[in-house]
Amino acid sequence: MTERKATRGCFVGFDTSNYTTSAAVVSDDGRVIANLKRPLPVKEGQRGLRQSDAVFEHVRNLPDILCELREVLRKEELNPLAVGVSVTPRDAEGSYMPCFLSGKAAAYSFSAAVNAPIYEFSHQNGHVMAAAYSSGAMTELMTAPFVAFHVSGGTTEALYVEPAESGLKVTTVGETDDINAGQLIDRVGVALGLRFPCGIEMERLAAEYVGKIRKHPICVRNIKCSLSGAENIALKIYKETEDKTAAAAFVFDFICRTLIEMGAQTEEKFGKTRVLFAGGVMSNRLMRKRLSERFCAYYAEPQFSADNAAGIALLCKREYEK
Repeated sequence: MTERKATRGCFVGFDTSNYTTSAAVVSDDGRVIANLKRPLPVKEGQRGLRQSDAVFEHVRNLPDILCELREVLRKEELNPLAVGVSVTPRDAEGSYMPCFLSGKAAAYSFSAAVNAPIYEFSHQNGHVMAAAYSSGAMTELMTAPFVAFHVSGGTTEALYVEPAESGLKVTTVGETDDINAGQLIDRVGVALGLRFPCGIEMERLAAEYVGKIRKHPICVRNIKCSLSGAENIALKIYKETEDKTAAAAFVFDFICRTLIEMGAQTEEKFGKTRVLFAGGVMSNRLMRKRLSERFCAYYAEPQFSADNAAGIALLCKREYEK
């Protein structure tokens, strides 16, 4: 007769961003057991979804995600001890996006069904926690304040992160004054005929470029940057050269130089610290190489750089155990 494994506790996280429907499971010893995702479909030629469309797509995706989640819990014989969910883009007054209501509804229903407490977090804090976990330096990062960059389609921010017993205290110390890095990549990519989101294809094009990358002055003051002008310059390069690789290489070089200068200005303010890079844009290996030459840098693995619920589940564990 086969002996059944003892039921173990776990922590479940939900995240419904403007790009992905996500759920995750973390074991009681802090391992990510499942990192479930469903991307939101975007029609060819479009540069994203309206919030109403994102909510609709999350509602369509969540039943499948919940079925996958049920199978993980059944197969691993796990008992949810607590549930976490992202309810705002970041920890700031007035921070709000309707798409997070989808995940909140699912998470509260799930927590009621399994009779487990529920905790609310920001999407941004989830990104930082997931990046710290997958960087391989979780212990070091959780022992002292550090600087984190959250760079995605919805955010380009420099953060001062203070680890706390129940999670993270995150203060925004720098940000974009106009568009975000991910928006710049996607806008140029769509103009080049790529399918949204364009990050992977843009990185491939940039890696194929041979030649001297066109330079243009960056704009960073008081850890605040401007990226919007780079879109027109990239499209001008493409118009003049008919070379998609040249335009893509310019975009990533411009973003990378901007982040390096923002990082230098955070050093002036806080001194040299560890620097953690999170968010979907930071899965780009071309930029990672250059940033690592300048900073004591840590990165999330690609599956934890893009939108995910693993960080929310990890934060849930810390909150439950405090």
